[in-house]
Amino acid sequence: MTYWIATLFGIGRLSPAPGTWGSLAALPLAWGLHQLGGFWLLFAATLGVFALGAWAIEAEIQGGAEDDPSEFVIDEVAGQWIALWPVSYGAVFANVDILALWPGILTAFLAFRLFDIWKPAPVAWADAKRGGIWVMMDDVIAGWLAALVVAILAAVAHLWLI
Repeated sequence: MTYWIATLFGIGRLSPAPGTWGSLAALPLAWGLHQLGGFWLLFAATLGVFALGAWAIEAEIQGGAEDDPSEFVIDEVAGQWIALWPVSYGAVFANVDILALWPGILTAFLAFRLFDIWKPAPVAWADAKRGGIWVMMDDVIAGWLAALVVAILAAVAHLWLI
């Protein structure tokens, strides 16, 4: 079961670019969570996926898997959801459908993929460490950086539109 969790039920086996497939799969899941419980359910689910992912990946590593194979994409789910936090919170705050904020969703996806692939210093620092929690942490940090980009661009867009 840990393999299926780590690969998001096999999505990580898609090629090319399994990380992108994992991030894409995270989008409708985030939408569903937001629809069911708004920002706070997405937030809680992110924490749960982080813990579950760290456990599953650590179990796979202990079972002989390499440290961070590309098919492990549960970390992309956690990172992508973090990148979407400002969009989800903004939708709740503005009392609008989250899909009305599609520019933010697109920005969150693109910024997260950029930081996950490029691996600027804080992401690379976590990526260099070994263990299930660190496999998750590099994507969490990339997600935080992407969320920051989303929030800044949203603020600029709203100031410009006023």
